[in-house]
Amino acid sequence: MNNKQYSYRDTWMIGLMMFALFLGAGNLIFPPALGQEAGTSFWLAITGFLVTGVGLPVLAMVTIAKSGGNLQQISKRVGVIFGIFFPLAVYLAIGPLFGIPRTGSVAYEIGLLPYLTQGPSNFSLLIFSVVFFSVSYWLSLNPSKLVSRIGKILTPILVVVLVALTFMGILNPVGTAPAPTGEYTNLAFFSGFKEGYFTMDAIAALVFGIIVISRMKERGIYNRKELTNKSIQVGLIAGTGLILVYISLAYLGSTSVSLLGYQENGGAILTGISEELLGIVGLMLLSIVITIACLTTAIGLISAFGEYVSMTFPVIPYKLSTGVVALFSFTMANMGLNQLIQFSLPILVMIYPIAIVLIILTLFEGLFKGRKEVYVGAVIGAAIISVADGFVAAGLFLEATSAFLAIFPLTDQGIAWVTPALIGGALGYIYSMIFYTRTSEA
Repeated sequence: MNNKQYSYRDTWMIGLMMFALFLGAGNLIFPPALGQEAGTSFWLAITGFLVTGVGLPVLAMVTIAKSGGNLQQISKRVGVIFGIFFPLAVYLAIGPLFGIPRTGSVAYEIGLLPYLTQGPSNFSLLIFSVVFFSVSYWLSLNPSKLVSRIGKILTPILVVVLVALTFMGILNPVGTAPAPTGEYTNLAFFSGFKEGYFTMDAIAALVFGIIVISRMKERGIYNRKELTNKSIQVGLIAGTGLILVYISLAYLGSTSVSLLGYQENGGAILTGISEELLGIVGLMLLSIVITIACLTTAIGLISAFGEYVSMTFPVIPYKLSTGVVALFSFTMANMGLNQLIQFSLPILVMIYPIAIVLIILTLFEGLFKGRKEVYVGAVIGAAIISVADGFVAAGLFLEATSAFLAIFPLTDQGIAWVTPALIGGALGYIYSMIFYTRTSEA
């Protein structure tokens, strides 16, 4: 193969593939909820959301290309043990702890709940999730090209429905944006920044970024610099699509309060807006498309987790690992979407700052010659704060952790980890300089 086989068309095709991969049905529920709470501060809030919901995934994808490896290889720069457990934590987060159960919960909220005259119930959720995860497990045993083929059909339909919703919402808005509520009153940008964690796309990109590299290598791109440049182009294509979708949904959410009132999750907001603007036919189309999209996402994630377990722990059979993941995800999904989001918040708050630090250090490793001590110091600094933030999000040790976090700047903004990460990285660099100097002198 040679580089002449790669064309601009390939860049567009891979970019659209990544857009479809990132645009999981679960991601559609967060921007409308953000819009409702942010109200007139919608633009500030959605800007913060786009930093973590779009900017970080694109950077993560470039990071994988620049390193020429995968999440395991990047994590090993901190240490062997970290290289084992951090990827495992990421896979658990995007897998059975949140990512996979969310597909079932969102499918229930949008695919079935609007048509239940008696409203939500534990029994209806139980029956739905039994069918949903049974089918997901069965198809994950031999997914072949099912997910990608269905995705090629579903993604364009989903985008068309969202475009129709947006135009109807602009031409005939269902209401006006209210005043911001809660944290969005004074900290709209940073509240949106933290909300972007829920998409999980930044940590997912660290896992799935290898897909971009594989597709490019199949088309003759092997040079690491070229891989990085093409990944930037692919990221811009995928990122632009996500930005338009997220802004549109957040806008619709911001105008929906007078019609729907404040809803507990974005699924209820999206279905309510769809029925109002597109009628029952539009609502049914949205329900069908999102349900099938959730199913294909679940199949892909169950398969990916099963393959990861088989690769990392070869003694565990693929059928067993996928079966356990599907069963555990079924259990988690029966918590309900609201409870599931609350359960996942502490985990994501702990993981995301560490992932951000790894992404930034890998992108700029030339400045410190990729020294391990810098990685170790920065990750430890970020982890100390992110773990404390996770405890606060979980409601554990509130007095002690709140008092501890109050020491650091930017705590109110939710990014107190930045300063310790910078200090830890600087100390790591200084230590490496002293250590290397003494070694060379000896």
